[in-house]
Amino acid sequence: MYQRTLRLLIGVVSVVAGGSLQCSAQAQNKPSWQGKVDYWQPRWMQRELWGAGRMPRGMQVRMLRHWTYVNHGVPNEYQNARPGIAGSSDDRLAGAQLYQQHCASCHGPNGLGNGDAAKSLLPSPALLAYMIKRPISADEYLLWAIADGGSQFQTAMPAFKDKISRDEIWQVIAFMRAGFQKRPKP
Repeated sequence: MYQRTLRLLIGVVSVVAGGSLQCSAQAQNKPSWQGKVDYWQPRWMQRELWGAGRMPRGMQVRMLRHWTYVNHGVPNEYQNARPGIAGSSDDRLAGAQLYQQHCASCHGPNGLGNGDAAKSLLPSPALLAYMIKRPISADEYLLWAIADGGSQFQTAMPAFKDKISRDEIWQVIAFMRAGFQKRPKP
C-alpha cells in the first residue's frame, strides 16, 4: 500500500511538473528522466533543476535572445523574412563552404558546438544541429541571429550582415536545415 501511494504521489508530482507518469521506470527505481532524450534540455538540466533565480549566468544569457523573440519578435528589418534562394543543392554546397569558413570554428563541423574556439566561450556556442529542429528556428529568427550576432545579448557570436550577403546567410541556413549535409542523401 505504501509503495503504491508513493508511486502515485511521484506520478502526480511528475505530471504537475510537466513530465509524464511512467510507473515502469519508477518501479525499477529509475528517475523519470532516464531513457528520455531531449537535446534542448540535456539530462543534467533535467536532474539538477535550477529553481527560482538559480539559472546559471551563461544559460540566462543564452536564453535572452529566445525570450526576446518570443515576447517581442525580431527587429523590423527581419520581420517576415523569407529565403531569397531556392535552397537547391548548389545553395547548400555554397552554404557548407560559408559555414566551414565562418561558423565551424565555434559551432563545430556538424553544428554540435564543439569547434576549436568553442572551449573558450561562455556561454558556449549554440548547438545548431539540435536547435535547427526546434520550432523557434523560424527563418526570421535564424536570419536575425546570424546577421546581428550576439553582442546585444552579451555573447561572442559575431554579426555577419557586413561580412556576407543576405543570400549567403540564407545559403548557410539551407545547409543547416539539410542536416549539415553538403550533398543530398541518395
